[in-house]
Amino acid sequence: MPAHVIHDQLSTRLRALQPSVTLVISQLARKLTAEGRDIINMSSGELDFDTHEPIVRSAIAALHDGQTRYTDVGGTPALKAAIIAKFKRENQLTFTPRQIIASTGAKQIIFNALLATLEPEDEVTIPAPYWVSYPEMVRLTGAVPRYVEPGDQDDFKLTPARLEAALNANSRWLLINSPGNPSGALYNAQELRALGEVLATYPRVLVISDDIYEHIVYEGAFVSFATAVPSLAARTLTVNGVSKAYAMTGWRLGYAGGPEWLIDGLSLLQSQSTSCPSAIGQAGALAALNGPQALLPEWCGRLRQRRDVALSLLRQAPELKVATPPAAFYLFVDCRDLIGKRSRQAKQCMMTWRWPPIC
Repeated sequence: MPAHVIHDQLSTRLRALQPSVTLVISQLARKLTAEGRDIINMSSGELDFDTHEPIVRSAIAALHDGQTRYTDVGGTPALKAAIIAKFKRENQLTFTPRQIIASTGAKQIIFNALLATLEPEDEVTIPAPYWVSYPEMVRLTGAVPRYVEPGDQDDFKLTPARLEAALNANSRWLLINSPGNPSGALYNAQELRALGEVLATYPRVLVISDDIYEHIVYEGAFVSFATAVPSLAARTLTVNGVSKAYAMTGWRLGYAGGPEWLIDGLSLLQSQSTSCPSAIGQAGALAALNGPQALLPEWCGRLRQRRDVALSLLRQAPELKVATPPAAFYLFVDCRDLIGKRSRQAKQCMMTWRWPPIC
């Protein structure tokens, strides 16, 4: 892959930023596909299902109805009402309109929350393995990502002891992603409450609960952090969106509920950057949240079948080790036993190296 080139006239902060590996690979896959190559794109966290037709029809109707203008910065009143109803219905969380914001994807909300609250010496605690964008977002604010590695028996989840060891006077945020990308880890209520007991002694630490894979659960039950730990709800930003559950990644519509002071800050920042999210994206999200939800368990069942088939194939390779993820649509494969080894096919590929490789 060509080297990542940053011009020396860009800011120091931007020059230190790494591009999203996921998006770089996705762009390359699309380019090769357009050239006629047979490519399996395993980069982006994206369903290959089409957006449900009633959602599409609702958005088209909104277009014809003239819903193509600016809306309130944080989303239309109708969309905020739908988000409030969703949080109440599915997570037993109660919010007011002033505690809700809609943005151009959940990614924007997380970045804006970090930018709105972090100072240069602050730290953000990020359990590993993690989504590739978390640490780069933190670095872009000038703050410091602090990684917490899981133990061998932790099922890729943060434990109270490891959290306690990671926190200090500079700690500002804990990032909880459940179900997790890329591990598929799923916290239960008891595990979240145990983390909450540690956080209770660190009143400066806020919590981002990234729930974007909420509806993709095969075994166990999803619970949001603020639901499990209501005593810390005033310090929690609960982030979600329509991208994963409803196959609407390109609609770019995320939302969050949190304390008024933080939502006010996010709205202020958004007003001077992207303004409101897409009016048509909002119309689609409104239809998704308010419409029939029967497609969610149906899609989840199809994804479970795919997971099981992929697991059976991977486990035919003795050098590969992979646990059964209870949620999300990733397999986090331990390939350490293969590092340094070469198959005859790989050796030939290395001898005739070019980019992209043809093996």
